[in-house]
Amino acid sequence: MKKIFKLMQKNKIMFTILFLLFIGSFLTTGILLYSISLLQGIENILRIVGSIFIFIIFIALTLFGMKALVKNKPLTYLLILFLSLIYIGATGYVGTQIYKAYGSLGKFSSTTNTYSSSIVTLSTNKIESINDLGNSKIGILNDKDSVDGYQIPQEIIKSEKLKVKTVEYESYITLLTDLYNEKIDYIFLPTNYTVLFKNIEGFDDLETKTKIIYTKDKKVKSATASTGGKITKPFTILLMGVDSEQENIKGASFNGDSLMLITFNPETLNTTILSIPRDTYVPIACFAGQRENKITHAAWYGEDCMMKTITKFTGIDIDYYVKINFKGVVKLVDALGGIDVDVPIKFCEQDSNRNMNNQICLNPGQQTLNGEQALALSRHRKTINDFVRGQNQQLVVKGLMNKVKSIRSVDTIQDLLATLSNNMETNMSTSEMLSLYDVAKDIASKTKDMPIEDLLTMQRLYLSGYDQYIYDYSGINGQGTRMRLYNFVAYKGSLKDVSNAMKVNLGLSDPTIIKTFSFDINNPYEEHIIGQGTYNESRISILPSFVGYDKQRAISYGNSHGFTVNVKYVSSPTGRVGQILEQSAPEGMDVKYVGKMTITVIDKVTGSTSSNNSSNKKPTTKPEDKDDDEEKTCPIKTCPDGETLKNPTSPNCSCEKDEEPTEPEIPGIPGNE
Repeated sequence: MKKIFKLMQKNKIMFTILFLLFIGSFLTTGILLYSISLLQGIENILRIVGSIFIFIIFIALTLFGMKALVKNKPLTYLLILFLSLIYIGATGYVGTQIYKAYGSLGKFSSTTNTYSSSIVTLSTNKIESINDLGNSKIGILNDKDSVDGYQIPQEIIKSEKLKVKTVEYESYITLLTDLYNEKIDYIFLPTNYTVLFKNIEGFDDLETKTKIIYTKDKKVKSATASTGGKITKPFTILLMGVDSEQENIKGASFNGDSLMLITFNPETLNTTILSIPRDTYVPIACFAGQRENKITHAAWYGEDCMMKTITKFTGIDIDYYVKINFKGVVKLVDALGGIDVDVPIKFCEQDSNRNMNNQICLNPGQQTLNGEQALALSRHRKTINDFVRGQNQQLVVKGLMNKVKSIRSVDTIQDLLATLSNNMETNMSTSEMLSLYDVAKDIASKTKDMPIEDLLTMQRLYLSGYDQYIYDYSGINGQGTRMRLYNFVAYKGSLKDVSNAMKVNLGLSDPTIIKTFSFDINNPYEEHIIGQGTYNESRISILPSFVGYDKQRAISYGNSHGFTVNVKYVSSPTGRVGQILEQSAPEGMDVKYVGKMTITVIDKVTGSTSSNNSSNKKPTTKPEDKDDDEEKTCPIKTCPDGETLKNPTSPNCSCEKDEEPTEPEIPGIPGNE
């Protein structure tokens, strides 16, 4: 020790340099070993051997450096210094790259949902501060389970000690409608309401028509947060494409523009893919009474609601979700240098900024697409339907998978992770993502010189159904008009078939064994797409308009469809006795939600001296209880063309179509023909 101390005194500079290199080596070694330890489940043997080797090199450089200094070997000392510098640079670079990548993966994983609610008013309102609300009325959603529609607004009212009077509404649309019509001055909406609702008729000017005067955020633990662990069994992923103008995807409320339910079996490498049209008519899990509506509206309440809705619809439990912003798709594809896709159609589509002056146009054929082109193919549906768009989205997903498996550059990986950090979110934990490494490595090695779909069995599922225009009970549009919106109604048989296919892939059901197979060399084999075809099922019943018809028509219809029809009698200067003037349940409504309906019927014609009027004597009882001659005989005089009067001598007579006696066809109802 004395000798070493004397050398330290004699060679202070050399010892100081060696000591600093030792500290540097110690720190970078620690960073690298810690980073390697984070990669649980990835190349375990290699990680252990590598860690030991790195530690041995660190000890060897330290000992040889001290020995060269003690024995006064300047050349050896300089060599050790040089090697130490290389060691510090290499371990520092590798360690920080691994730690950076691990940290980026962690940003994808989310155990909480961020909700945000804002006080919204018209742009013409001069008030700019929440302190100026005074005793104003403010609209709020009446759903107490809604975080951004009810819970955060109540917290704002309490924390800011507001003296406002709250008015409860059944939907965001009715809130906006009353704000537009100046029936209320302030309303609570999700902060990104302009993205959510501006595509609804009448609200395309939301950005200029309204303004925000106060906002509050709240983080809530996700009900679908993963518990971590290693993925070894078949699992399901819900891939959600978010239509957003911002790159930040962390908000809970969004528009579910693209929905793809994927099952994957890591043992068989079999995958099923089901694209769910955004207009599919399903029970919404977080709507009052789980009432049916467009599936895209479930996204207004966050990914938890969307997952519960799809699980209830398909009967398939969803393990994970992946939510990706369409802005992120553009950057992802560009970071990969483009993807190869066989474009099936010729089309033009607006760019990611919704700029029609900068259209993206593509011709059919195999080609390399950049980010904007890939997004345009994924979003386009003006010249096609939602099913073809779902197939196009699957083409883009396959193109991405084929390009990702060929990545060899660390810089490219880091660019991808940085690109996706603000544009992608999942409930999959970091350890679960890492546990897929072995599967990804196996796929990449086996598909090195061939498309990934040649190894992975990608089974496309198809949801068959029919189009139907249905009254949207959520309210009216910006012009105060009741809305009958387009919906896609899936056949129960098709849904059962695709659900069974997913259950088979998940190992929850046994596959059906095909015992016979025919082959004709003159007819090429065509793959059977599960769920596609014609299913012999009746359509859902849509309430027709009974206005202008006789009351018995509505009563008979209600009896045959399971709802009560109440009659309210009024006098009228025109018309005929028994004629319906109004109905409380709107035309186009799903009949199963009617429950009861009140019809306003002419009891007395005051402005006519016709035979109808002469028979209308003042009832001796209340109109609802009257039992005069008009109710003892058939009230219907004539039937429309194509219909026959049934039971003409009975008060229960009705006009019925010869071919469809239980479902009278009323002109003017889209989809009721």
